[in-house]
Amino acid sequence: MNNELNLALVGASGVVGQKIIQLLEKKNFQVNNFYPLGKSSVGDEVSLMNQTYVIDDVDLFDATKANLIILAAGSSVAQKHARNFVSAGAYVIDLSSEFRYKEDVPLIIPEINGEILRELTKPSLIANPNCSTSQLLMALKPIHENFNIKFLNIATYQAVSGTGKEAVEELKEQTINPRAEAKVYPKKIAFNALPQCDIFLDNDFTKEEMKLVWETKKILDNEIDVQATCVRVPVKNGHSEAVFLKIDKNADREAIINSLSDLKGVCVMDDPSNLVYPTPLEQANDSEDVYVGRVRSQIIQGETWVSLWIVADNVYGKGAALNAVQIAENLLKHNKL
Repeated sequence: MNNELNLALVGASGVVGQKIIQLLEKKNFQVNNFYPLGKSSVGDEVSLMNQTYVIDDVDLFDATKANLIILAAGSSVAQKHARNFVSAGAYVIDLSSEFRYKEDVPLIIPEINGEILRELTKPSLIANPNCSTSQLLMALKPIHENFNIKFLNIATYQAVSGTGKEAVEELKEQTINPRAEAKVYPKKIAFNALPQCDIFLDNDFTKEEMKLVWETKKILDNEIDVQATCVRVPVKNGHSEAVFLKIDKNADREAIINSLSDLKGVCVMDDPSNLVYPTPLEQANDSEDVYVGRVRSQIIQGETWVSLWIVADNVYGKGAALNAVQIAENLLKHNKL
């Protein structure tokens, strides 16, 4: 490989696309040629490294120009273009849910299973995990390695930014005007909590809840039993998670905190006596870290149970943009581009 980065970004003007550009600049990516793409945004301008680019039509793009294509534009776009882009010779990182559960598509969090990227021998399609999964598994990886997680119960408290620009505007409008109708969500989100993220499935769990099940098993360990409840809350940005897990070995609070402190990208904020714990308002503000607090360990009927509170930026951070950029970093490091 020539280590020359010819990058196409589909959804370049969107919320996640803009955060990807922000991270590329922050990390000083050496992009030789940049191709911002979209559909409804064709003709709009975006900038990268102080250079202005005009967004072109994704349907008309010659994919042979790029060796890396990031798709930040939803499942329908991914379904239409992802595999064709790979066939044209590009590595493709897809942030949608379209290919996450396909056996032939790796689902990657670099800190957990990034070695898969090193083993790729040709241009491939790579899936970016669900935002809630990424922050969850970052916190669980060191605990699982040291104490072997057997069962996992999660309650998520998910910000409206995870749904997109229209949801953020809907929250803002309803907060100002209590009579404003619900359009994006099935019920009003302002001053409320909706125990529904995504559609309900035949098993009465929502698709978002099952994503946590499927992706935890695919990325971390297929033997972990997982149950989840996902709640949409009137928070602009930043997902929070209350996690309750059973481990195989005895471990007190200090041991859990020590294991969490060993992984780069995880920040422990846990001092109850001084009211130190992470919140989305304070920590999910263009932050790369996954924050963990409220660590508790207890023995219940001879079994060790651990409780955690996890917060991360679901757009800029591990939930979306950051993880995709880190996959790109690994592809460059392993001379795949």
